[in-house]
Amino acid sequence: MNQSMDYGATAERRRGLTEWMRTRRVALAVIATALLLVVGVILLAQHRQRTLAAVPKVGGPNDAISVSVATVRTGNIEIRIPALGTVTPLANVTVRTQISGTLQKILFKEGQLVHAGDVIAQIDPRPYEAALQTNQGNLRRDQALLADARLDLTRYEALVKEDSIATQQLDTQRALVDQYTGTIESDEGQVKTAQVNLVYTRIVSPVTGRVGIRQVDQGNYVTPGDSNGIVVINQLQPISVIFSIPEDNVTALMKQVHAGAALRVEAYDRANAVKLADGTLATVDNEIDTTTGTVKLRAEFANDDGLLFPNQFVNVSLLLDDLHDQLIMPNAAVRRGAPNGTVSNFVYLVRPDRTVTVRPVTLGVVDGEQVAVSAGLTAGAVVVTEGADRLRDGAKILLPQ
Repeated sequence: MNQSMDYGATAERRRGLTEWMRTRRVALAVIATALLLVVGVILLAQHRQRTLAAVPKVGGPNDAISVSVATVRTGNIEIRIPALGTVTPLANVTVRTQISGTLQKILFKEGQLVHAGDVIAQIDPRPYEAALQTNQGNLRRDQALLADARLDLTRYEALVKEDSIATQQLDTQRALVDQYTGTIESDEGQVKTAQVNLVYTRIVSPVTGRVGIRQVDQGNYVTPGDSNGIVVINQLQPISVIFSIPEDNVTALMKQVHAGAALRVEAYDRANAVKLADGTLATVDNEIDTTTGTVKLRAEFANDDGLLFPNQFVNVSLLLDDLHDQLIMPNAAVRRGAPNGTVSNFVYLVRPDRTVTVRPVTLGVVDGEQVAVSAGLTAGAVVVTEGADRLRDGAKILLPQ
């Protein structure tokens, strides 16, 4: 029994020793992993320091910085007002029938160019021909009755002078003549109405333009109350663009309009990259929209090539004025900041020794990529257009070859 107890104690000690050794190995592995991570971080930091140290310093006192330059010149610059516009036909007509009837013929093709007065549809004319014939017959009958009544009136006037009939009979005959006269006038009106209705059976285009997709097919019964009509015709040549400009530009605009100037308007595509058409300002609206602070304008374009399409979105450029003999430089040369402690516009002016100096400038009109210079520079001055982000006053530059 003592031997069994000794054997059990020994086994228990062995299990404890094994568990202790396993725990020790895990702890050593964790420590080793942590040491490796620390060493990796240190090596990475050292590598970054060596890399940064190897990069040459830019903009040091003895380093020349590559730049692009431009020369200030004298020229003309245009004052333009950009805007967003919508192509709008000068005439947009929904063709509807003016009488009721069966649509007998469609005489146009969808998308066809039609001219004012062209017949584009035909309504069955037979009911209106019959109505005209009936009214013309009524007119002839009543004209005959009137002629007979006038003859009787003439006889009665002679008989009254002879005192052969009563005056009352003469008055009755005169009233009958007036009655037939009114009936004939009514008949003539009905004949004209029937003639007009017969003309309306031939539906003609009221304007010159392009027809759209037909709204009703041949064989349908059409009435003046049809909301969609038969087809829509848009006048495309000429065509207009409606756009809005800020009310701040209205005063300058109206000065040009009252002076009789024909202001040029250019239309560009949605990306503002391709010019679509050249036109002229046609109309200025009579009030400012207080909700947007803008005023509407209409420009007219010949549109001979058909590039402008109804309801098309376009970018508009209104040429308000053309200034002559202005100092002009690229807009890219202008820097904005506080180089001398005051916020202003400035440029880096290139000196003969290929260094730059900060020169404050006063700007004028901006025209796309060009800007007018009101003060600060003279014609022939060379300014930096690219690479100025790395410059400072007195920095050396490397000019392009």
